[in-house]
Amino acid sequence: MTLGPGHLRTPEAEVDVGPGLVSRLLAAQHPDLAGLPLSPVGAGWDNAMFRLGEDLAVRLPRRAVAAELIRHEQAWLPVLAGRLPVRVPAPLRVGRPGAGYPWSWSVVPWIGGETADVALPGPDEAVGFSRFLKALHQPAPSDAPLNPARCVGLAERRGMVEARLGRLAGRGLLPEGVEAAWAAALGAEVSGEKRWIHGDLHARNVIVSGGRIAAVVDWGDLTAADVAVDLAGIWLLFETAEARAAALAEYGASAAERARAMGWAVLMAAVHLETGLADHPAHARIGAAGLARVAEDFGAV
Repeated sequence: MTLGPGHLRTPEAEVDVGPGLVSRLLAAQHPDLAGLPLSPVGAGWDNAMFRLGEDLAVRLPRRAVAAELIRHEQAWLPVLAGRLPVRVPAPLRVGRPGAGYPWSWSVVPWIGGETADVALPGPDEAVGFSRFLKALHQPAPSDAPLNPARCVGLAERRGMVEARLGRLAGRGLLPEGVEAAWAAALGAEVSGEKRWIHGDLHARNVIVSGGRIAAVVDWGDLTAADVAVDLAGIWLLFETAEARAAALAEYGASAAERARAMGWAVLMAAVHLETGLADHPAHARIGAAGLARVAEDFGAV
């Protein structure tokens, strides 16, 4: 999810991405796939997704800001996928601009299951989630992608976050304790270490099947940054305090990392709740749940 400080709703698509366009792109660039059944799956903030046959999907940016992000996935997911204990949709084919469409796009594996906001991962998945994070959070090379929304400290996001929290509080939607958790995050020791992170580990980017985490998707925000950004996903994914505590213990997060992670969880949950209230109920539910979990845990971690 990539957005500026002024966004209060889901960004509009800048290109009309429909089945007809996808069919034309496939016919021109990957004709061996063009005869497979094609059906829309949905669109997020940055990309549209279409299922292609039984085993594939087509992922296309719907905004210019996402065009660079999908190139990051194309370049780096094949490198990272082999060392991760959870499946990721590393691109199988790369598409280029054509048929009036201006950006690169990808053919990726189709991964069955439901997003974690619809089918919660079981509490025993918390330890496995932390093992996935530890496998990912390795030193990144000097040419790792830069992400201006993630490669910064929480203090640099303070104005945006506190404005959102103020608006939510004014509507009676901010649980007691969230502002204290945010203040504690701002006061935590800052890490200068930059490691690979996913960058957007909310519930709609985690696929669950039978209570198990089947995959982690949408790697457009992949970058080298503070691991606390990803640790925030613990509050966005796991329903019980016990599961969240188990995840933090397995990861071995320091007190400062835990505090910063709660701050990133506040940031992400507030964005989801406020923008979701405008036009995306699923995002609003993710945000409300995340803020409630931070409030429940503050002082306990």
